[in-house]
Amino acid sequence: MSEIAENPYQATRRLLTGHFHETSGYRAVRRRGVGDWLLVHTTGGRGRFGYAGGELIVEAGDWVLLRPGTPHDYGVEAELERWELVWAHFQPRADWAEWLDWPVVADGLMRLRIEDGGRLAEQFLQVHALLGSSHSRREARAFNALEALLLECDVFNQRGDRPGDGRIRRAVEFIDDRLADKLLIDDVADAVGLSPSRLAHLFRQETGETVQGRIEARRMQMAADLLRRTSFPIKQVAASAGFESQFYFSQRFKRWMGVSPLQFRRGTPER
Repeated sequence: MSEIAENPYQATRRLLTGHFHETSGYRAVRRRGVGDWLLVHTTGGRGRFGYAGGELIVEAGDWVLLRPGTPHDYGVEAELERWELVWAHFQPRADWAEWLDWPVVADGLMRLRIEDGGRLAEQFLQVHALLGSSHSRREARAFNALEALLLECDVFNQRGDRPGDGRIRRAVEFIDDRLADKLLIDDVADAVGLSPSRLAHLFRQETGETVQGRIEARRMQMAADLLRRTSFPIKQVAASAGFESQFYFSQRFKRWMGVSPLQFRRGTPER
């Protein structure tokens, strides 16, 4: 990846979609990932997603999710040289977290295989069509359609049917309930009766994330929601999301979202 040119990207305020028909040579590389989620559905041909240690080949029926901050290296699969895909960069609502817990391929890279998913593909295309329409509430309508699509995908996600480790589910709930507090891995470990090292191992095994990564991702989701939905001062948003320092919060927010909290609220990218 180090010899490939970086693809520019600016985080979308809430939702950005596309429908591509690509041929040989198409490739997107962003070594640090981006500050929002990326959903990609393959409707024809084959694509590839590179990750440390290998690559994931996708074809019609494959849905891929990339978490914020996950390195991007994807493009047309070399042999078929044709890839049709529908994609969406989005900032999820805080209560979408469980729906985005898909089977993990590698850190931050998840895939859901849905056979005979033509209806879902049409729903995704409808999200794209709504966002590009002339309706005065097109973004809100498209965002609601995306929410409905993810709920439908969740029906096909078998992760929720696996026994899993109840202690990790309790750890996730503990984190979500205390985002505004000073929260260390030791606190989470004590709450579920595990040592910090054992929690770290099981948490990554079950969720594909680190404990600290989960805490910060949820805090960024909360902060983004507050910036969109309230007029709270940035200092209050930072405190509500568990940051004592407004300066540090702004640094971390820009690392995740690609823009400062103020620019995110205004919906205008920094240059």
